[in-house]
Amino acid sequence: MIEAKLLGRNAIGVDINSEAVKLSNTNLNFTCQEKSKIFTKQGNANNLSFIKDESIDLICTHPPYADIIQYSKETPGDISHLKYEVFLKELEQVAKESYRVLKKQGICTFMIGDIRKKGYVLPLGMNSMQKFVDTGFRLKEIIIKEQHNCRSSDYWEGRERKFLMLAHEYIFILEKANDHNSI
Repeated sequence: MIEAKLLGRNAIGVDINSEAVKLSNTNLNFTCQEKSKIFTKQGNANNLSFIKDESIDLICTHPPYADIIQYSKETPGDISHLKYEVFLKELEQVAKESYRVLKKQGICTFMIGDIRKKGYVLPLGMNSMQKFVDTGFRLKEIIIKEQHNCRSSDYWEGRERKFLMLAHEYIFILEKANDHNSI
């Protein structure tokens, strides 16, 4: 949101956590040479009914991870509290809403990583990306970002473990197709 304001771009910021919205509003409270319309709203990305169909050029989002790090304590609709399969089902609705509000050939980008449960990797990143592709997006790029500041790194430092630390996140760049069948 700050970068959009600095660049003079109109932007809508949506977050389910009211504290995040307040923090964004505080951080956006500065004067800038560029003129833009910046709007923040507490809401859920699976219901963007306040945004018109095909009216957005770019979506940047970073969903929480399924049942691994709680984004909020008890905010209704916070998908970080959901088990893996239920999380993916909710993310499917986010993908549909994103597709609806994006203009044709608009770009949707999101960052997410994989998770480990009981010693086994669950490919949350790839499964999340597939929900967007199944909705009609075309995958343009996959960027693998090294993750250096994992919350669990200190816990595992010096402890014996029989697995590698997950040290990456994906940044998926997707494009809204002109129609659902084109590639």
